[in-house]
Amino acid sequence: MFIVHKIITKKCASTPKLPPGPWRLPIIGNIHNLAGSLPHRRLRDLSEKYGALMHLKLGEVSTIVVSSAECAKEVLKTHDLIFASRPPILASKIMSYDSMGIAFSPYGDYWRQLRKICALELLSSKRVQSFQPIREEELTKFIKSVASREGSTINLTKEVLTTISTIVSRTALGSKFREHQKFISAVRKATEVAGGFDLGDLYPSAAWLQNISGLKSKIEKYHQQTDQIMQSIVDDRRKTKSSAAQGQGKLVENDLVDVLMKEEFGLSDNGIKAVILVRVFTSPINVIFIVETDEQLLSFPYVLLVLSNCCCVLITSECAS
Repeated sequence: MFIVHKIITKKCASTPKLPPGPWRLPIIGNIHNLAGSLPHRRLRDLSEKYGALMHLKLGEVSTIVVSSAECAKEVLKTHDLIFASRPPILASKIMSYDSMGIAFSPYGDYWRQLRKICALELLSSKRVQSFQPIREEELTKFIKSVASREGSTINLTKEVLTTISTIVSRTALGSKFREHQKFISAVRKATEVAGGFDLGDLYPSAAWLQNISGLKSKIEKYHQQTDQIMQSIVDDRRKTKSSAAQGQGKLVENDLVDVLMKEEFGLSDNGIKAVILVRVFTSPINVIFIVETDEQLLSFPYVLLVLSNCCCVLITSECAS
């Protein structure tokens, strides 16, 4: 009896205090609680029962669901450093070169360096204004394209997102680059494939699940396509810089690749490509977020997904109300 008591006491002492949540099944945890309806609606229903701070176990992954403005402030502001890092998932590891982009890079010196580069160089007012001619050109094309199809059905969402992606691609990779649509297509397909939950991400200890689902091979295929395009651009810029240094050509710095290749930043080729890829990945999402914010996020299922090394934190749209 004494031994049993010590084992139970030790187990209880080592178990972290977690928010309330529904009863979970062995192996699958609370995955079954999200079945039968849209996930964000199931999370809303569960949060009404268990509170604004709720714990779910999705496979092997502990997940904290936050659905109030007060709790969201605690996670995103008061204790932001605790939740700054995100556990690597299959899609981010492959597409962002083992999580080298700012979106999935672990919190630390490297992440702070990327944030500084983005704030002072990539997103500065001067840099944004320098791309105004590109924005005007692409928006003019968009307006003329819509006007030329008067009386016919137009998928406006698709046209808007394509225009946004083209603008971002041109500002990131340069106007002289001629494979923007090929690059955007590969990124978009990778985004579609990587969307949603993958069984392998819910069971990190069972790496073989990633091969069974077929997701890994698909993402690697699109990653190879985008990598070849971006690497060719980086190599071409390096040759241009070398020629300019030898007085054999004129160096014109006018896009994000040139900025990221500055020696003072010390970024590797993979680091440069990861930053550019995240920029292209997230640009349409940012615009959708702005549009949905105007509608008080009524139809946007997940406002923000914050992941830490030990758990996931899901901020739901109820926080906006």
